[in-house]
Amino acid sequence: MHATIAQNVRMPTLGYGTWRLAGDSAKQGVMHALELGCRHIDTAQLYGNEVEVGAAIRDTTVPREDVFLTTKVWIDAVKTDQVVASVEESLSRLATPYVDLLLIHWPVPTVPVEKTLGELRSVQERGLTRHIGVSNFTASLLREAARHAPIAANQVEYHAKLGQQAVLEAAREVGAAVTAYCPLAQGNLVSDPVLVDIGRQHHKTAAQVAIRWLAQQPGVAAIPKSSRRPRIASNLDVFDFELTEEDLSRIAALQKNMRTCDPPIAPRWDPQSRG
Repeated sequence: MHATIAQNVRMPTLGYGTWRLAGDSAKQGVMHALELGCRHIDTAQLYGNEVEVGAAIRDTTVPREDVFLTTKVWIDAVKTDQVVASVEESLSRLATPYVDLLLIHWPVPTVPVEKTLGELRSVQERGLTRHIGVSNFTASLLREAARHAPIAANQVEYHAKLGQQAVLEAAREVGAAVTAYCPLAQGNLVSDPVLVDIGRQHHKTAAQVAIRWLAQQPGVAAIPKSSRRPRIASNLDVFDFELTEEDLSRIAALQKNMRTCDPPIAPRWDPQSRG
């Protein structure tokens, strides 16, 4: 199993994202991913699919201890001092006594991150999560968070058309991994001519090239999403080739600061994606 290691946390390099998957699609998607060998599953309170994700993990033959499960605390819980209670509710929905990684879903400017991380540490001390981290934190916010707790990962949108150099540098400084969500820019990369051409040379698809580009970077994990079993299998099949220096240079030239899913609550990112 290929793994990304940070803060003594061994996280599978490729995972399965469940954003925008609901009901049976969410359950079947997770089951397909696990059956195909994926051992890293990502969900969140906001997604409304923790019940289905938990049911899928329960109904497969994969032991719970072999699954790296991540969920995220939504901002409402942070604002209302209900972090611990919300995590307990998440665990009830997931039908598991713990998650492997618990993240603050988005930074909340009106609540000091020290306070929220203190609550996550309490959750961790009670054994309800093995590790804690953040999501959608800029480089400066990540450094601030790391002053108050060991941060296992910062989950951000990251793909071949959105550089995150400053976030990556900050993550290396504080010993955190970077987990890339929307690694295919919500489908925008699957027909990119440069990625298609590179893929042709390696007998791979453009999507596989985009995922491999992330997986080939030290300290980076990726969580592509699909509801279709063949596509899930394809997304996981990226460890039998390696991108060359020329490939990497061509991909680097694609960066356009393309953000595909920032909501109004997103922090103010640097125009050049430097955090």
